[in-house]
Amino acid sequence: MLGLRRGLCAALPRRLHRAYSSVPAVNAVDYGHAGFLATSSARAQHMVPGAGENTTSMNLYQAVNDALRTALETDEQMVLFGEDVAFGGVFRCTMGLQEQFGASRVFNTPLSEQGLVGFGVGYAAMGQTAVAEVQFADYVFPAFDQLVNEAAKYRYRSTTFNCGGLTVRMPCGTVGHGALYHSQSPEAFFAHCPGLKVVVPRSPLQAKGLLLAAIRDPNPVLFMEPKCLYRASVEHVPLADYQLPLSSAEILQPGGDVTLVAYGALLYTAEKAAAMAKKDLGVEVEIIDLRTVAPWDRETVFKSVNKTGRCIVAHEAPQTNGVSADVAAEVQKNCFLRLEAPVERIAGVDTPVSLAFENFQIPNVTRIYDAIKRIINY
Repeated sequence: MLGLRRGLCAALPRRLHRAYSSVPAVNAVDYGHAGFLATSSARAQHMVPGAGENTTSMNLYQAVNDALRTALETDEQMVLFGEDVAFGGVFRCTMGLQEQFGASRVFNTPLSEQGLVGFGVGYAAMGQTAVAEVQFADYVFPAFDQLVNEAAKYRYRSTTFNCGGLTVRMPCGTVGHGALYHSQSPEAFFAHCPGLKVVVPRSPLQAKGLLLAAIRDPNPVLFMEPKCLYRASVEHVPLADYQLPLSSAEILQPGGDVTLVAYGALLYTAEKAAAMAKKDLGVEVEIIDLRTVAPWDRETVFKSVNKTGRCIVAHEAPQTNGVSADVAAEVQKNCFLRLEAPVERIAGVDTPVSLAFENFQIPNVTRIYDAIKRIINY
């Protein structure tokens, strides 16, 4: 009883402050009205031949659910498992799947990331399809050995076995009140490892197509879902079974002055900063969504930078040794003679995410806008 009282005393002031504070959020981004969402129907018809009018409005968690249902329907050997997966998961991504496909194909696991990912490695190594869910990306680290030393290396040590049928899903990124253990973006830890693919979708349309491609890819894939987008981002998603190419970036907005490379939820922040730059400075920013951060699409990025002569790379994860470090180094090396300014990196602060200062630790519109001004005025 004393512990409950202390917990309430600590939590209520924070909840009341968030509910009634007149101070605007630092990242005042509307995830439901981005420009690239407004053109989703046209994108769907372009990317999914024959989709036509067969689309429906979905948010991101519904698109993930639809992708998992499609994969289970088309692959009788696929199993879906993880912590609380049977009743729908914390974010409802697996809702209704056990009822439809049975407890032998959709089931809960003990609270052991090492164990559930290890099971997935073994199941996939026998030629089957395993989709594991880690409840939060912050808790994937007990399974680090299974992913880096087992899943990633299987195809290099055996001519018989390969665990390419393994996909590990996990919610990632900040959501405004996640604090130390529910806010991390650990993609760089795994992007460094040969043998693994790392994918981060930006929207429902992308999530369904990329997740189906990840499940069917002959390599183990980590599929990181920005949890702040689960209910906020809505698109018209094709009902058809479709896949989007892994390792292929997409140009969301053409421009001739600056190349802005990002992925996941930060693309919404990038788009708003780019709109401000166009209005205030007359600067045309080309926005590129990496989609797959390992391996990332060098050709698309280099072609854009050679055109614009300027490059900014942004992500939520801490800056030191982040994905932006590799992108910046490769751009500097391969586009050196065309660069008009040094490559800019906008990333999270190199410190664990705190509850009180979360919105100040991740990139916001102002930081990206200032980077655009700096790189133009260099």
